[in-house]
Amino acid sequence: MNMKAPRGTVDILPKDARKWQFVESKIKNICDKFNFEEIRTPLFEHTEVFQRGVGDSTDIVQKEMYTFEDRGGRSLTLRPEGTASVARAFVENKLFGDPNQPVKLYYFAQMFRYERPQKGRMRQLNQFGVEVLGSASPAVDAEVIDLAMSCYRELGLKSLKLVINSLGDNESRTNHRRALVEHFTPHKDELCKDCQTRLSQNPLRILDCKTDSDHPAMKTAPSILEFLNEESKNYFDQVKDYLTAMGIDYIVDKNLVRGLDYYNHTAFEIMSEAEGFGAITTLAGGGRYNGLVEELGGPATPGIGFGMGLERLLMALEAEKKEIPIDEALDCFLVAVGDEAEKEAVRLVHELRKNGIQVDKDYQGRKMKAQFKSADRNKAKYVLILGEDELQKQIINVKEMQTGEQVEIPLSQLAMTMQEKLQGGIENE
Repeated sequence: MNMKAPRGTVDILPKDARKWQFVESKIKNICDKFNFEEIRTPLFEHTEVFQRGVGDSTDIVQKEMYTFEDRGGRSLTLRPEGTASVARAFVENKLFGDPNQPVKLYYFAQMFRYERPQKGRMRQLNQFGVEVLGSASPAVDAEVIDLAMSCYRELGLKSLKLVINSLGDNESRTNHRRALVEHFTPHKDELCKDCQTRLSQNPLRILDCKTDSDHPAMKTAPSILEFLNEESKNYFDQVKDYLTAMGIDYIVDKNLVRGLDYYNHTAFEIMSEAEGFGAITTLAGGGRYNGLVEELGGPATPGIGFGMGLERLLMALEAEKKEIPIDEALDCFLVAVGDEAEKEAVRLVHELRKNGIQVDKDYQGRKMKAQFKSADRNKAKYVLILGEDELQKQIINVKEMQTGEQVEIPLSQLAMTMQEKLQGGIENE
């Protein structure tokens, strides 16, 4: 019997979950500033959502999806990425009819991809992403990139590189595709099997191949930038102008294509240049997808978004030695000695919690000394001591652990007194 977590998955234990909560809270605050709203989509979709939305020629659809048949014979797939699901929800719930356009959405979601697990790349991964649906303005492209960069900067990351490219409109892509086929066809037998298939299905993705990355034909492959029509050039220039206006540095990489079929116009990736981060440097990636909503049965709706791996974000913070400020201290720990005091302790803990105070107590029947050790392990700011004598006098001893100062408080005033003490500690900090 195998009782370990499946390969490519990990348990996030409480001490690490606090870091995740801190990071997610920071990101949510940034989304609020940018006027983005949260969306939550199902963990699984009908398989055709990803086949049509992500593209049949992608590695995700061909090799990496967790697909199964339900009892009704329907083909379902665990979510491998977020954009297709959000676009499907946008169409199904008729968000295109919302008077507030564009619709600006963000999500935190678990994704599932069957690939070789390695550091920062798991089979079950956690992703933050945003999607803006309903605007074809290059200013929106710049805003989405700004939001992504703001998340990293707010958390203290400095060793970042933003890489951008344009994939052009349909006309530009068609002309570039033709040139790529002409360029790579003489070398077809020298390419890997995947690229031989891509040559007929989606030749642009040959440029993203890791297996053939050192092939001489890669270095001389025609760039999409050579085939941009006037409209696409102007669009890309505006995006770059907006980024410059916001003081966001970038590098144009003509070989940046992204791995999904739905991209056009702006594509971008954010990478970590921190020493010791690892060989896979990409932290986030995204771009514009003006035909995706139509592909999923909706009206013509331009869109742009990105996905950001949270595991990789935490790795980058570690590589740059950025400490996540986690307050592990407990407000109060209640030590009770004696059966009657134990009964009263249950009531007091309930009352304190109702008044917004973080408090815990012993549930193991430990002696007084052992309960104090529990308070120390919980890093309690105050220990509340209740014995039979205190209960008879209707008082409780309150000990401040940092100073050792101890005072008697009437039980009836405990909640109010602890609120004052804790509030005073916050103000002094």
